Amino acid sequence: MTDAAWSVSGALNFRDVGGLPAGAGVSRSGVLFRSGNLARLDDAGRATLRELGLRRVIDLRADDEIALEPSLVDGLDLETQRVPLFLGSATSFFERDVGLDDFYRSMLDEAADRVVEVVRGVLADQPVLVHCTVGKDRTGVTVALTLAAAGVDEDAVVADYARTEALLPAQRNARVLAYLRAQHPEARYLEELATRSPAAAMRTLLADLRARYGAPVEFLRAHGLGDDEIAELTAVLVRRD
Repeated sequence: MTDAAWSVSGALNFRDVGGLPAGAGVSRSGVLFRSGNLARLDDAGRATLRELGLRRVIDLRADDEIALEPSLVDGLDLETQRVPLFLGSATSFFERDVGLDDFYRSMLDEAADRVVEVVRGVLADQPVLVHCTVGKDRTGVTVALTLAAAGVDEDAVVADYARTEALLPAQRNARVLAYLRAQHPEARYLEELATRSPAAAMRTLLADLRARYGAPVEFLRAHGLGDDEIAELTAVLVRRD
């Protein structure tokens, strides 16, 4: 649970990742936020983002997703950074019909440089919001690696990722599943990909990175993130009293 709970009208799955244990410290509140898309923001939602002092939004969606649901952030003084994490259409993973474990591993293998770009975006400006369409997978993975690299405890990283499942409205899930099932009637992993964020999926991903790189932070270092950037990330995201 974070220090501050914010409700942003029109933004799905919005939350602050402050208040998470990080060794002898705790992740700072009001610095890094995560959510689903901003296509349904209303005046009240924009007012809340203005109150938060948001300076940068990192949008992880592909071109077709943005064209379908553009962000409603007009009038906000912020920098929008686009870092599409899917190499191709977002629907390709439903077509591949893979589970979350394979999905996350392939996403990191195919877009490692872009994950590092997201971390550098977090360093560039704060407060910063990272989002995709639902705030579950692309956002969940990149925020998890960012927090892990800053020294947030693994159990807390996993718990923050897993919170998404409880924050997705049942009515939304039913509507999305009905649409996707019509498009992909034989898909075995459709419900998992569209609605689930089990703790086991994040634990599997972090264990895989340890096995291949030595630690999750070493994945980022292996793909270009410098020691000075990792130290800065820790200073930006973690408060030590």
